[in-house]
Amino acid sequence: MRLMDSRTPSHPSVRDVTLQQILEALVDPVRRGIVTRLWDSDVDIKCGGFDLTVSKSTATHHFNVLREAGLIRQHYAGTARMNTLRRDELEEVFPGLVASIVTADRRTLAPAG
Repeated sequence: MRLMDSRTPSHPSVRDVTLQQILEALVDPVRRGIVTRLWDSDVDIKCGGFDLTVSKSTATHHFNVLREAGLIRQHYAGTARMNTLRRDELEEVFPGLVASIVTADRRTLAPAG
């Protein structure tokens, strides 16, 4: 169990998040990339562990949008802000939604062949 750190931001309950909020958060390809990377990971990933093509301040904005939409949970491990996909919670409230979006996004990124 993680201890709450005073630096840890607040997180909405997934039950209070609307489908509209999730879809608006995932309309951006950078945010979909973050979610896909977390989907594939068995471990939490620090913000700096993502290979993003945006500035640090823009990356912070993207992480905030994902957190506020209930898609990720953030906590600190030392000085690193760690990110976790809220997969189980999302699956309970929006069954199959994130899996479908990740699958569709991968399909659009796959080279034609």
